[in-house]
Amino acid sequence: MSLIWEREPYRSNRQALSVERIVDASIAIADAEGLDALSMRRVAAELSTGTTTLYRYVDSRDDLLDLMADAVQDGHVPLTGDWRADLEAYAHHERELWLRHTWLAPLLATRPSLGPNWLRGLEQALTAAAPLTSDIADAASAVGLIRDYVRGAVMRELAEKETQRRTGQTEDQWRAAVAPYMRKVIESGAYPLVTRMTKSADLSPAEQFSYGLRRILTGIADSQQTTK
Repeated sequence: MSLIWEREPYRSNRQALSVERIVDASIAIADAEGLDALSMRRVAAELSTGTTTLYRYVDSRDDLLDLMADAVQDGHVPLTGDWRADLEAYAHHERELWLRHTWLAPLLATRPSLGPNWLRGLEQALTAAAPLTSDIADAASAVGLIRDYVRGAVMRELAEKETQRRTGQTEDQWRAAVAPYMRKVIESGAYPLVTRMTKSADLSPAEQFSYGLRRILTGIADSQQTTK
């Protein structure tokens, strides 16, 4: 079975529909309502066409998901030649991308991404890491570590947002709701380190992300120093 990236796109004399329009409509649905709302029938309805017609352009929902994931990854950061600054900018770009398209990180956690935009992004990330080391395996490891960190941080943020969504509360309201429970935890004295962490946890998600990222980049730099 050939990958979708190897197939020739279906072309019609009628210009009302295209793979690009189908993908754009699908992304809009996923952004607004999540992947559970996405079906070939729903996309066809959005485009005022028949479901059967969509299958002339996209063989399956799985292929459509691959196309969507690759389409939203079109756009990268300019490189400066400073590996640390470039990888930091790359990480922030990825975080913003995955928060903008909240379905993307969970999707990429369950399937490989091999499309042209993803490959260009990987090429750029490896280029950003190139001044760090001439060993491509080390560069790939650094990029992989950063991508894993971004995905984990984003998934944690999304989980908190989903909790707030289910309860219909804002972030401040949710924090106020759990405050009595956390006070009991602190007053119990059973969790001294958790207590210290809770009392110092006044950073925003973006600030927490930046702090963790800086620590990872420092660790990468230190590991390179010890191997020289």
